[in-house]
Amino acid sequence: MAVRETVGWYYWTHQLLEVNGPDAAAFLDRLYANPIGNLKVGRERYTTMLNEEAEIIDDVVIFRLEEKKFWVSTLFLKKLVKWMDAHKGTFDVSYEDVTPKFDMYAVQGPKSKELVNALVETPVDDLKFFSFAENKVDGVPVIVNRAGFSGEKFGYEIYIEPAKEEMLEAKLGEAAAPLSGEQVTDFQIMAWTLPTEKGFYYMRDLMHTNPLEVGLDKGIGWDKGFIGKEALLKIKEEGIKHIMVGFTMEEADVRINGKDLGGPGTAVFKDGEEIGRVSKCNYSYVLDKVIGYIYAKAGTVSEGDTVMIRGAEAKICKTVFLP
Repeated sequence: MAVRETVGWYYWTHQLLEVNGPDAAAFLDRLYANPIGNLKVGRERYTTMLNEEAEIIDDVVIFRLEEKKFWVSTLFLKKLVKWMDAHKGTFDVSYEDVTPKFDMYAVQGPKSKELVNALVETPVDDLKFFSFAENKVDGVPVIVNRAGFSGEKFGYEIYIEPAKEEMLEAKLGEAAAPLSGEQVTDFQIMAWTLPTEKGFYYMRDLMHTNPLEVGLDKGIGWDKGFIGKEALLKIKEEGIKHIMVGFTMEEADVRINGKDLGGPGTAVFKDGEEIGRVSKCNYSYVLDKVIGYIYAKAGTVSEGDTVMIRGAEAKICKTVFLP
């Protein structure tokens, strides 16, 4: 509730791969579905990475630090490096795991700008969404990024060297108190509840899907070459066979396994026929009900339909549960 009503902050470090070289932009454009080469320095972009069959194999955020230097923020760095090694070819590019050099703290919620401004030397009032800039906290260099995995309109991420994290945590706690802010310490809240309420995905939700099925086709660079483009164009022409939809359930005492936890996910039925599988199941403390995603056969369900999951009724809705 702090994140939704005031401000919440928490440790939220991802893995970072730094990509350098004259061909860095062209290389990343080849690997990722959305355009990377047209990013301005100081901006970032969310994008999917596909295999040759157009299945999503990673979803990342790419930062352009300099003209020929990028960060790729991922949770699957080792797999990413192997994929890059396999497709590097003649691209003049190098990449390095810089994760150990940075810790990242999320500051999310309506009062997050006030909290960040109470810490940094240069106010972040003019920092646009999906933009980042160098700054300082108590004289220590940091990078402040306006983004986050909570879905809040105002949210920031602070990158700092690990040796200075205790200082930053102390200052975050001190500055949050007058704003009725809270440190989020429960991993399920920061990793599952907050993102799901706003319709965000994890890679585990996306396995064996393509961008057209899960609504991640916005901004795809159809005019450039990228791995999986031919297969994705064929799917676009023939029509998708599955779609990701949301569901809510009033009954909380039901054992539901989402695909994100491994396995095929609990079966979903409509009029006695299996129409899909649960991709993710979570609990919304704001809505006080079970929420989640269903990977359903295209054309079998519509918003407002009632389906059955382990004998309990669930309502089909959009995958974004909070405005």
